[in-house]
Amino acid sequence: MTFDIPFPHQNLIFSKNQNKPTSKMQFSTWVFKILIIFLLYVSVSQAQICSEVDRAALLGFKARIVTDTTGILSSWIGKDCCSGSWEGVQCNRVTGRVTQVMLQRPVDKDSVTYMKGTLSPTLGDLKFLEILVISGMKRLSGPIPSSFSGLLRLTQLVLEDNSLVGTIPTSLGQLPLLQTLLLSGNHLTGPIPPTFGKLNKLLQLNLARNSLSGTLPSTLGNLARLQYLDLSYNMLSGTIPVILGQLSNLTFLDLSHNRISGPIPDSLCNLYKLQDLSLSNNMLNGQLPREIGRLKSLTTLSLGFNHLVGQLPVSISQLHNLWYLNVSRNALSDPLPNDALLKGIPSLLSIDLSYNKFNLGTIPKWVTSRQLSDVRLAGCNLKGFLPIFTKPNSLTSIDLSDNHFTGGISTLFQKMSSLQKVKLSNNQLRANLSEITIPNGLATLDLHSNQLSGSLSGLLRSASSFLETVDLSNNQITGSIPSTISKLVELKTLDVSRNHITGTIPPSLGNLSRLKWLDISVNSIGGRIPTSLLVVTQLRHANFRANKLCGQIPQGRPLNIFPTAAYAHNLCLCGKPLPPCKRV
Repeated sequence: MTFDIPFPHQNLIFSKNQNKPTSKMQFSTWVFKILIIFLLYVSVSQAQICSEVDRAALLGFKARIVTDTTGILSSWIGKDCCSGSWEGVQCNRVTGRVTQVMLQRPVDKDSVTYMKGTLSPTLGDLKFLEILVISGMKRLSGPIPSSFSGLLRLTQLVLEDNSLVGTIPTSLGQLPLLQTLLLSGNHLTGPIPPTFGKLNKLLQLNLARNSLSGTLPSTLGNLARLQYLDLSYNMLSGTIPVILGQLSNLTFLDLSHNRISGPIPDSLCNLYKLQDLSLSNNMLNGQLPREIGRLKSLTTLSLGFNHLVGQLPVSISQLHNLWYLNVSRNALSDPLPNDALLKGIPSLLSIDLSYNKFNLGTIPKWVTSRQLSDVRLAGCNLKGFLPIFTKPNSLTSIDLSDNHFTGGISTLFQKMSSLQKVKLSNNQLRANLSEITIPNGLATLDLHSNQLSGSLSGLLRSASSFLETVDLSNNQITGSIPSTISKLVELKTLDVSRNHITGTIPPSLGNLSRLKWLDISVNSIGGRIPTSLLVVTQLRHANFRANKLCGQIPQGRPLNIFPTAAYAHNLCLCGKPLPPCKRV
């Protein structure tokens, strides 16, 4: 390596006598520049090319990858893996040893970007490795090599969102410096190794979205520094270990979507730093801990889809930071601590009490008077007219289905400028569709199984293009399907079955390119099925049963792949999947 170094005398400006420089400062500046260049030269000359052992270990990984559409490994060429040209590889410039391997699929890439192959055991030869991240590669399969237990300097091991199989090596519990262990989104099986209890520096543990089984090892209670624990979406069973209440630094705990049974341990109420607690979709029983109000940092509490009984504890009103509360689909019963809740939980934004054994009668004032964004009270034995919310502009989602509401609908939507989703199905609501004004941003409208009348054209007059789901089935709707339905360009689900709709199927229905679910069954619709539906390639379910349709079913996907039952009980439909049309 050479440097073109200017010497001080080349550019100095002398005085008239040509004996002295005009400024001592100029001379000092040149000395400083020479010193910097010298130090740079020494630094570069001392930098080591990568260790041959490390280079061989990396090439061993590359050899196991049979397809790489990310393009990352195409940069792994040449002898110096520490030159900076090997994408995802970082080294210690003094020792020439690899310290980081970070291969991440960009989150904004489509499914054609991946690595296909297996993890090479040679990665275990990177003895100076501190960070190993290989995530999002989708088709990277095979087991986690047991040789990884030799990476004693490792602080981060991230193998998320691949297709890894087999059991988790128990030897990973021997990594003394490990702070982050993320293995979520794979196909791993077997138990959680009890040896993980030895990882006393661990801060994050995420094993979610696998097929892990067995019980939660009590040794996890030894992880005194643990802040984040996610074991959701597995097949874990047994009870929640009481010792988890000793994880005093825990801020996030998610055990949802497993097969965990037994009560919620009172010891969890000792987790004063806990902000997010999700135990939903398990088989938990017993009552909610009375001292749950001690979780002062809690912001989200999700306990839905269990077998919990008893009442909501009064202390839940003391959760001043709680904004999300979901206890739906349990066996909780009256009474609610309404007085305490009216004064407490000031941060609440989302509430779900659906499908318990509540007999509320009317919606409590602590719900209607708050500035909530999400209210779900389905199956709570509510009666009378639809409620009036004091602060309707904040609401984005309402679910009051499976209750006993009567009366009209039109006043409910007044001033609900932010509403995106509404479900009022399975009530006794009476209204003419032309009287309903749909909020501009509404994406989901589910009014099925009521006593609604009028025509679809009246409703669509106020509908915006944001609508994705429309379910008006099992009502008393008349008239025809208007051609203006084509303006609902985002529509994915349309169900108007079991009404009194007449007329024909408008060809403009074929303009709904995003449509996945179409059900017009049990009406009085005649004419032909328009061939324009053949271009709705995303259609996965269609039902034309029990109408007055006639003529040949348009031949081609997706219409000819639906079962015979989807076309049965019409006037004279023919063609696949029904018998062939008769030639005249």
